[in-house]
Amino acid sequence: MATKLLALACIRKESYGDLSPRPHYPSMPKYPKGITAQETSLQGSEAKAMFSVMGMTCSACAGSVEKAVKRLPGIKEAVVDVLNNKAQVMFYPSFVNEESILEAIEDAGFQAALIQDETDDKFVRVCRIRINGMTCTSCSSTLENALQAVPGVQKVQVALATEEAQIHHDPKIITYNQLMQKIEETGFGAVLVSTGEDMSKINLRINGVRTVNSMRMLENSLQALPGVQAVQTSLELKKIAVSYKPDMTGPRNFIKVIDSTGSSRRFKATIYPEGEGAGRESHRKEEIKQYFRSFLWSLIFTTPVFLTSMVFMYIPGIKHGLDTKVVNMLTIGEVIRWVLSTPVQFIIGRRFYTGSYKALRRGSANMDVLIALGTNAAYFYSVYTVIRAASSPDFEGTDFFETSAMLISFILLGKYLEVLAKGKTSEAIAKLMNLAPETAILLSLDEEGNVISEEEIDSRLIQKNDIIKIIPGAKVASDGFVLWGQSHINESMITGEARPVAKRKGDTVIGGTVNENGVLHIKATKVGSESALAQIVRLVESAQMAKAPVQKFADRISKYFVPLVIMLSFSTWLAWFLAGKLHGYPESWIPSSMDSFELALQFGISVMVIACPCALGLATPTAVMVGTGVGASLGVLIKGGQALEGAHKVNCIVFDKTGTLTVGKPVVVNTRLLKNMVLHEFYELVAATEVNSEHPLAKAIIEYAKKFREDEENPAWPEARDFVSITGHGVKAIVRNKEVIVGNKSLMLEKNIVIPVDAQDMLTETESMAQTGILVSIDGEVTGVLAISDPVKPGAQEVISILKSMNVRSIMVTGDNWGTASSIASQIGIETVVAEAKPEQKAEKVKELQAEGYAVAMVGDGINDSPALVAADVGMAIGAGTDIAIEAADIVLMKSNLEDVITAIHLSRKTFSRIRLNYIWALGYNILGIPIAAGALFPSTGFRLPPWIAGAAMAASSVSVVCCSLLLKNYERPKKLENLEIGGIQIE
Repeated sequence: MATKLLALACIRKESYGDLSPRPHYPSMPKYPKGITAQETSLQGSEAKAMFSVMGMTCSACAGSVEKAVKRLPGIKEAVVDVLNNKAQVMFYPSFVNEESILEAIEDAGFQAALIQDETDDKFVRVCRIRINGMTCTSCSSTLENALQAVPGVQKVQVALATEEAQIHHDPKIITYNQLMQKIEETGFGAVLVSTGEDMSKINLRINGVRTVNSMRMLENSLQALPGVQAVQTSLELKKIAVSYKPDMTGPRNFIKVIDSTGSSRRFKATIYPEGEGAGRESHRKEEIKQYFRSFLWSLIFTTPVFLTSMVFMYIPGIKHGLDTKVVNMLTIGEVIRWVLSTPVQFIIGRRFYTGSYKALRRGSANMDVLIALGTNAAYFYSVYTVIRAASSPDFEGTDFFETSAMLISFILLGKYLEVLAKGKTSEAIAKLMNLAPETAILLSLDEEGNVISEEEIDSRLIQKNDIIKIIPGAKVASDGFVLWGQSHINESMITGEARPVAKRKGDTVIGGTVNENGVLHIKATKVGSESALAQIVRLVESAQMAKAPVQKFADRISKYFVPLVIMLSFSTWLAWFLAGKLHGYPESWIPSSMDSFELALQFGISVMVIACPCALGLATPTAVMVGTGVGASLGVLIKGGQALEGAHKVNCIVFDKTGTLTVGKPVVVNTRLLKNMVLHEFYELVAATEVNSEHPLAKAIIEYAKKFREDEENPAWPEARDFVSITGHGVKAIVRNKEVIVGNKSLMLEKNIVIPVDAQDMLTETESMAQTGILVSIDGEVTGVLAISDPVKPGAQEVISILKSMNVRSIMVTGDNWGTASSIASQIGIETVVAEAKPEQKAEKVKELQAEGYAVAMVGDGINDSPALVAADVGMAIGAGTDIAIEAADIVLMKSNLEDVITAIHLSRKTFSRIRLNYIWALGYNILGIPIAAGALFPSTGFRLPPWIAGAAMAASSVSVVCCSLLLKNYERPKKLENLEIGGIQIE
C-alpha cells in the first residue's frame, strides 16, 4: 500500500523534459490536454479506466500509446505499463469517453480492450488502529496472531514502538469496527487512526448544539451532501467528524451547511483545534502525563517507606519509636510501611494487575506478569509476617514492603522515561506534519481571471480548484500549479534539495515548501490526504510499521522469555531455600535482619524483575523509526525495516544508464552534412519526419531544429506523408516530395542505402565519445550524420569511486549500444558493462550476480527497469523516474542525485549497526543481570542485588536501548559526500 501512495504522489516524468538542475518530486499533473484553465474549474468529477493493450514491445511503444491517448481532450493522466500490457487513464467524462480512448489506442497500431472493474470482488482495505496496553513483544506477537486468525484479515503488522496495528482486510467479510472489537476482546484498547479509504477527513466543533435531535439534524444535512462518505458525531465533545471525497466537496461547504441549518441559525461550526495527525501526539502526551503522575504519587508513598526501613533504623531515637510494639511483636514501623505501601501496590500499581490479567486470559505472559508476581510475592509475604507478629508474642520476622513499593516506583519511572524517549523517535513525522502552514490567502476571481477579493482562511479549509495567493517568505498552502507570477521555491523540506527551484506559470508546487521572493497565485489540485506531503507522511509511517527480518529473532525469544524467567525465578528461590534448610552454606551468609527463606525469596524476586523483554522488543523498531525518519529528511525514502536490512548488506550495485547515470535528456551536440545543403532546410525535413515519433532521440532532434526558427515557440513543420515508425531503428516519411529516412546504421542497410566511408568514420567517432550517431537519408542517399549525447550526471565518477572505497562493486546494464555504453562506463570508472539488454535480461543479470553470492542493489528510473528492481535484494528508484519504477523499488531517491545511493547504503549500515548495539545492550544486560540477581556473586563477594535495584536496572535497560536508537538522529552523511560538489549542467 505504501508504495502505491508514493507512486500516486509522484508526477510522471515527461519524456526528457527541461534539462536543469531542478529536481523532480512528488507532485500533481497539470491541466488535462485540450482544456483551458476556466474549463478545468467547471468540469465534473474525473473517471478512471483500465485498458489491456496488446502488441507493445518496448518503452517506445508505451510512449506511442501514451501520446495517442494524451492527444485527446479531457485526459488528465495516462500511465502505460509495457510489462503487463496495461494502460491506466484518468479522464473527464464530460470531454471524452472510454470508446474514444479505445479508438485512439487502436489508431496508434495496437489492440486494446477495456478491462471491467474487478475491484469489488477483490477489494482489500488497509486500516490503522492505535493499540493501548502493549508492554513488550509478547503483547504485539499475541495480538498479531489473534488478528491473523480472523476471517477476512489478509495481513497484519503490529508495531510495539509506534503502538499501532496496520491491518489489510476485506471490508465485505469484516469491518474495522469488528476488528477494533476483536482487539478489545484480546485485552487491549483500540482507537481508529484511519480506515484506508480514498477520502479526506475533517473534525468540526459545533457551537450552539444542545440536544441529540439537533446533532442528528446536522448529521442528516451533511450526509445529504454529494461526496460525503461518513459522518460521526459526539454531543459531549460538540464534535462532528466528516469523511469526504475532496474531488466533490470540502470543509467550507460543511461549515456553510451547518451555519445555515435550523430556523434560528444558532449553530456555528469551526475547525476542531486538534489538527490532523494530532491524535497520536495527544495520546503520547497523555500517556507521558499519566506515567509522570503515577510516578509522583508512588514517590510520595514510597519515600517514607524507604526511610522507615533503610534510614531511620540507624538513627537511635527514631529507631526506638519505630520499634515500639503495638500488638505482641507488631511494631509501629511495620504498620506505617504496610499502610503506605498498600495504595502503591493496589491503586498506583493497578495497571500491572490489569495488564497481567489480560495477558493470562489470552494465554500469554508479558512484562506485567513478572512485575505483578514479583511485587505480590514481596507484599503478601510481608503481610504474612505482620499478621504473624501481631498474633505471636515471640515471632520476629522481616517485612519487604519497601521492596514492592520501590519496585513499582522505579518501574513507573522507567516507563515514563521510555515513553518520553519513544516519542522522540517519531519526531520526523511530526516535523513533516508541521510543514503545512496554518493559514492561507484565498482569492476570488472574476470570469476574466482578475482578483475580486482576498480572504485569510485556515489552511485546512482549502478545497480542490481554489486559487491561493502565496506571498514571499510564506509556505505554499497546498499542492497545485502556478496560474500567475514568478518566484523561487525552497523545496528542501520535502525533497532534500537545498537549491531553490524557479517557478513560473504552469509549474507545479508542493504544499509545505517555502516561497522565497516573488508573489504566486496557485490553483489547488490535491488537498488533505491527497497531497504529496500527506502521502509521504503515510509512506514514512508505513515504513516505521514494517518489521525488519532481524526482529523475528526478538519475537521468537519473547514467546518463551517470560515463562522461562518465571521458571528461573522459582528455581532460584527453591535452590537457595533448600540450601538454607539443608545447611548447604554457612549461617553467617544470612543477614541478621532475615532468615534463609527470606534470603531465598529476595533472590527469586530479583531474578523475576530484572529480566526485561521490553528492551529486546524495542531494539529493532526504535532504530528503524529513527533511521527512516532521518532518511526522509535527507530525501531518501526507505520503505521499512526490510529495505534497511537489505541495503546494509549490499556489495554490488547494478546501474541503469539513461536517466540514472546520465541526465536522461539527449541533446544534439554535432551535425555533419555530406551534401551541399543549407542546414536550416536540412533540419526542416528531419524535424518534419521526426515530429510524429515519441522516441527521446526524436524529441532531441526537434528541440535542436527549433533553434533555426527562434521566432516561433511551437513551429509548424512541413507536412509529412506516409509516416512509418520502425521500432528500434528509426522513422521514414515523405516530406516536400522527398523520401526522408532518419535512423541507425542497420535501418540504412535494411533499405539498401549505401553508407559512405566518411559517415562510417563519423559513427565510430561519435560512439567513442559516448554519443549516439543518427544517419539521415534523403531520396536514398546519406545526407548527414547527427551526434546526440546524453550528458553524464554531475558527480557520477566521484560516486562510483566512493562506492569502490566502500567495497561495493558497480555494474552498468543498459539497452543502449555497446560503443556508447562502454564509453560512458570508462568515463565514470565502471569496469563491467552489459549493453543492448532487454528488461528481462536486466533482471536475469541481477539474478546471476545473486547466484554468485552478491547482495545486489538495482538503481533505475524507467518502466524497463521494474523487473530488475523487483529481482534485486534492494531496488532504488530515481525520484524523477516513472510511477511503475517507484512502486517497484524499496528505496526512492527523491532528489534524483546519484550521491543519495551512497547516503542510502551508509545510513542503512549505521542503522543496522545501531540495531546490533541495541541487541548487545538488551541481551548482554539479561545474560549478566540474571546470574547476578540469582546470587552468583554472593558466595564469593557477599554481593546481592536487592529487588528494588533489580527493578531500577530493568527500567534502565529499556531507556538505554531507546536512547541508543535516538543517537541516530545525529547521523551525518559520509564526509566524502560533503566535499563532493555536484554542479549544475548547462547546455547551450
